Order: sequence, then C-alpha cells, then structure tokens
Amino acid sequence: MSLVRVHNFAVSLDGFGTGEGQSFEQPFGHAGSRLLDRFLDTRTFRKMHGEAGGSTGADEAFASNWGTGIGAEIMGRNKFGPQRGPWVDEDWRGWWGDDPVFHTPVFVLTHNPRPTIRLKGGTTFHFIDATPAEALRIAQEAAGELDVRIGGGPSTVRQFLAADLIDHMHVVIAPIVLGRGERLWDGLEGLEERFDIEAVSTPSGVTHVTFTRR
Repeated sequence: MSLVRVHNFAVSLDGFGTGEGQSFEQPFGHAGSRLLDRFLDTRTFRKMHGEAGGSTGADEAFASNWGTGIGAEIMGRNKFGPQRGPWVDEDWRGWWGDDPVFHTPVFVLTHNPRPTIRLKGGTTFHFIDATPAEALRIAQEAAGELDVRIGGGPSTVRQFLAADLIDHMHVVIAPIVLGRGERLWDGLEGLEERFDIEAVSTPSGVTHVTFTRR
C-alpha cells in the first residue's frame, strides 16, 4: 500500500522549519544553512549535488531513506521559490537547476497555477491549486504503487498533518535557536496520540525523531 512520507525535515530547538526573510539568495531566510549544516556532509546529500564521498554514520543512515520508494512529491510554493502572488518570472525554474534532485513528478501547491516544467532526470513540476486531500489523490495517481513524499515547507507539512494524511515522518531537530520564521508544530496539539514516536541522537548534535502512524 502506498504511504505518505516526510523525510529529513529539519527544525530548530524552538520549532522553526525555516527562518524569516526568504529570498532568491537565502532559501531558508535568516537561518541560512544552519538547519542543514550537520546533514550537508552525508553521502546522500553530497550525491544529490553531484559530489563524491561523504559521511557514512547514523546521520547518513537516516538521510539515505529520503528517496527510496518515492514515486512523487508534493511541496509548497515557497519550497519551489520565493515569489509570492502572480508569477512575475515564469522563465525561472526553481532552485535546483536543470537536473533537480527529485527525478519524479513534483506537485507544487499554489493559488496561481502556471504551465508544467519538464526538466532532466525525470523531474516534472506541476503547479496545482488543490487541498491537501486533492493534491494527495493526484500525486498518488502519478506515483502508482510507490510512496508520496511531502517535501515541505513547514506550512505544507503542517497542513497534511492537520488533515491526518501522513503515515511516516522523520524530523531532524537541529541544536540551534532561530527565534523567528515559520514554525512546524503550531495548531497540532495532541499530534503524538496518532503516532508511535522514537528518537535517536547522533554525535553531530542532532536528534532524529520518527513518527509512524499507529
């Protein structure tokens, strides 16, 4: 049975999944790379960006689950890019270049749909105005027997959690305090009642928390 999964989603100690002031130059706003610093040297992350080598410890073991068995992704518009409102530059095709890391259909949630973008490696960005349930139905049709990944950002993951549509979630708690930005957990009181939860801390200083639907 196809599952709905979240992987390698980093939050700060105070619960922020991104900083304030997102821009073309700073996808995570004032957080910079701090949410991901301890993951960037894993073999999985380096391979995503065409680099050799990388660490092979516990952080890599968690990171490597990101792409296994995934047939489609759903992401919020702010993960695709920092533009708001009507698209002012449809020539710009996202932060990942001509060969993005996804290699699957990707459904971008937006109130301003635009034409589909087809890139190298099998990545196709579809821009849809849909509820979480509607978007999931479309993504599951595209994924076939494979799973659907909810890629973020925080508000998108939060909406799918609120709608009780996520089967497995891996959150990485980074040992930083951001103070401002967009929080993951707001409005999700009692979330723990729906999941079996496990936590593993690694020498890098992060804590990996997994939520598995009961």
